[in-house]
Amino acid sequence: QLQLVESGGGLVQPGGSLRLSCAASGSTLENYAIGWFRQAPGAEREGVACISSSGGSSDYRDSVKDRFTISRDNDVDKNAVYLQMNSLNPEDTAVYYCAAGPWCRGVRGHYWGMENWGKGTLVTVSS
Repeated sequence: QLQLVESGGGLVQPGGSLRLSCAASGSTLENYAIGWFRQAPGAEREGVACISSSGGSSDYRDSVKDRFTISRDNDVDKNAVYLQMNSLNPEDTAVYYCAAGPWCRGVRGHYWGMENWGKGTLVTVSS
């Protein structure tokens, strides 16, 4: 069974960068679309970005477009999806989750239908 593990979170100053990773075990990621989601304290979970199984297409919510980049490496020795986050601001503070599904359903952060979820990694943007 597919299991996802996020890593790369931490404390970063405003304007800084972080790269999150979503690693898979139990199955290969190449058959799944992968989405990144986040949940800030007291807020609902929201979609951040989504990438197709091949990596040929991606989608972003408006507030992160031009700052975040989702990518993937389907090589068997990597089997991971990444979220490069630049120009971070305090509003990006949240627990970030990756999730797998058959394809990216929805656009601009309004993704749905993901079937497997990781446990999240905390990103804190603060001076």
